[in-house]
Amino acid sequence: MGQLRIAQLANFVGPTSGGMKVAIDQLGKGYVAAGAERVLLVPGARDLVTETADGIIVQVRSPRVSSTYRMVARPWRALDVLKRFRPTSVECSDKWTLSPVGGWARRRGVGSVLLSHERLDDMLAGWLRSAVGVESTVGALNRRLAREFDVVVVTSDYSAGDFEGTGANLVKVPLGVDLDTFTPTVGEPDPGSATTQLCYVGRMSHEKYPQLAVATAVELHRRGVPVQLHMYGTGPDASRLRRQAGHAPVFFHGHVSGRGEMARRFARSHISLSVCPTETFGLAVLEALACGTPVVTSDRGGAHELVDATCGEWAPPDPYGLADAVQRLIARLSPGLRSAARARAEQFGWQRSVEAMLSIHSDLGGGL
Repeated sequence: MGQLRIAQLANFVGPTSGGMKVAIDQLGKGYVAAGAERVLLVPGARDLVTETADGIIVQVRSPRVSSTYRMVARPWRALDVLKRFRPTSVECSDKWTLSPVGGWARRRGVGSVLLSHERLDDMLAGWLRSAVGVESTVGALNRRLAREFDVVVVTSDYSAGDFEGTGANLVKVPLGVDLDTFTPTVGEPDPGSATTQLCYVGRMSHEKYPQLAVATAVELHRRGVPVQLHMYGTGPDASRLRRQAGHAPVFFHGHVSGRGEMARRFARSHISLSVCPTETFGLAVLEALACGTPVVTSDRGGAHELVDATCGEWAPPDPYGLADAVQRLIARLSPGLRSAARARAEQFGWQRSVEAMLSIHSDLGGGL
């Protein structure tokens, strides 16, 4: 068997991108470290090919679809890149304009993997604020994707539900966390403070449910519980969230530059709120736990699968139940709880994820 050459493709990857960008980068670095060649194709302001220590980065000139993100508008331009670099397998992290790479790969005998980062039925229902027509539309799309890609990788049992009944060749590969960057040694909550420090890390857009974190803090404030909620991230709903917070102690810090600084913010918090009920995995959950910070999450979604009774609490996705969960967790705060949170995160190192994905690519690619 010859050397693997893995092409990763993704839309919606920008300077302030969150979990998907982290996952793609960590997997790609792992592939290179294992001796595979890596080509990463993403949208950009102009066409550009850059050789780096972590592989070849190809930017395809693409229009903006928001203030933050670009999307490849001409899929055939991505296919031209693949023809040039001749991968042994492709790994697509996009279900929209880049999904034709599945059919392209099948016609050429190239292995293909769809890495599913979102559960479209619940995500679109949340984004549209309505479930009308979503199930049939998403079902048709997922059946097409299941036919075109050799393997569909999901990161949780919850995300697997998106492909139920499609005939997809599903493989579950949980993602990981950088246990060296995200560690309890980078900080701790102020031991002299009587105010519980809460944090939320994520995009300020309603499909990610930051409004639920704010509503939970507002409810805790109404109950007279001494808390402060620190919101980290940017997005189109930031102004609306500030208005929602009103006079409650909710502080908006915007984008935090650098993973190390984000780790310090996690570590200095007593509790992290990762309450999105449609999250397919929850990298922010693992990052908080790795810093020794216990987590409150919704009782459904992929993030909930990461939180057990040793390291957090959960409740239905409403502010009253989640406020109850926060109060239960406040009563449990201790050095032992922080140690248990770290121990839970240590079950999810990136190396295990990389090895599982390399096994899939090896089976499909067969080398050059």
